[in-house]
Amino acid sequence: MSNPDSHHNYQLDYHNMAQVFIDQHRQMLMACLDGLTEEEARAKLVESKTTLLGLVKHATFVERVWFGEAATGKSRSELGIAATPDRSFVLKASDTIASVRRDYRNAVELSHQALEGKNGDDMFRGNRRGPLPVRWIQLHMLRELAQHCGHADILREQILTARKRQPA
Repeated sequence: MSNPDSHHNYQLDYHNMAQVFIDQHRQMLMACLDGLTEEEARAKLVESKTTLLGLVKHATFVERVWFGEAATGKSRSELGIAATPDRSFVLKASDTIASVRRDYRNAVELSHQALEGKNGDDMFRGNRRGPLPVRWIQLHMLRELAQHCGHADILREQILTARKRQPA
């Protein structure tokens, strides 16, 4: 993962600089599952449907919405993703850390492919809001990922703290 604070990134054009920041947040979100058990990854610690595994599953949905639906105009059902953001947090019995990570890596790869040859001025025309510039989508992705990385940090801290309190 390239670090946005590396000197060689300071002079990148906007598009490439944004991608460095987005990719860093993608990796940070994926890392929230490092070293956890399946039970810990599914732990429901807040009132909402938010779990660590659910956050990464939701990030897969977000990637497919912005770099699948918006880029291609294909429907969410055609893309094989949940119809709504709320439903994207729902875990199936078959969802595991490995399977959710694999799906997320695949979604990120498709996102990278959707951006090949594009810059911030290019338009993705398939979103429900209408045509949107790639620059807006990149900033939205960064906002979304940053928010969920914060959620993941807090949930992971709760899980690791609970581990320490368990008798040996």
